Amino acid sequence: MDLTYPLRTMRGGGRPMSAAPIIPSCPEVLVLRHGQTEWNAEGRLQGHLDSPLTEKGLRQAQRQNEILQPYDLTGFRFISSPQGRAHMTAQIALAGLAAEIETSRELMEIGMGAWAGTTRAEIAAERKCSLHDLGQTQFYDWAPGGEGTARLYDRCAAFLAQLTGPAVLVTHGMTSLCLRLCALGWGLDRLEDLPSGQGVVYRVKAGHHDEL
Repeated sequence: MDLTYPLRTMRGGGRPMSAAPIIPSCPEVLVLRHGQTEWNAEGRLQGHLDSPLTEKGLRQAQRQNEILQPYDLTGFRFISSPQGRAHMTAQIALAGLAAEIETSRELMEIGMGAWAGTTRAEIAAERKCSLHDLGQTQFYDWAPGGEGTARLYDRCAAFLAQLTGPAVLVTHGMTSLCLRLCALGWGLDRLEDLPSGQGVVYRVKAGHHDEL
C-alpha cells in the first residue's frame, strides 16, 4: 500500500467563545479518531506526546478506510492532526480516497501538561483519590500546565468556523469529542454524551450526529 501523500499546513481563523454562531453554516464533517497506540493499550495519557499505532490500531485505521470507500467524498477536504499517530491513521484510512492530506495543529490532542505520559492510576495516586473520583473527563481540567477543556473547545470552534465545505477530519479522542460538540452546537456540559471509539467514522451533518 502506498502511504505517501503531499502535506500542506493550513492555518485556522479566530477563536469564538462559543460554537453557536458557526452552526448555521457548519458543513458536514466526518470525524475519525486515530487507531489504538501502545500508550492507549497501557492506559497512558498522550496529549502532545506520541506513541506508535499497535497492530490493532493499524487494523482499526484499515477498517475506517473500508467504511469510507463507498461514501461520496466529492468536494471534501482531508485534514489531519500533525501528530504521528493521527497522521499514520490518516494515511491508511484515506488511502485511495484523498489526493492530498492537509495538516492543522488545531486538530492536535488536548495538551496534558505535566500529566502527559502518565496513567489515570498514577494521577489518582498523586491526588490521593480513587479512579472513580477522577471521572471520565473532568480530570483533563486538573492537569498542571494543561490546556483544559474550555480552551480545547474554543480551538475546535475556531477550526470549524473557517471551514467552507465538507471535510474528513483525523484527530484524537478529546479533540474529536469537542469538534463534534461544536458542530452540533452543544456545550461542554454534554462532553460525556458522545461516543469516542477507535476504528469508526462519526458524521455530523445538518445538526445531526451518527456513525457510518
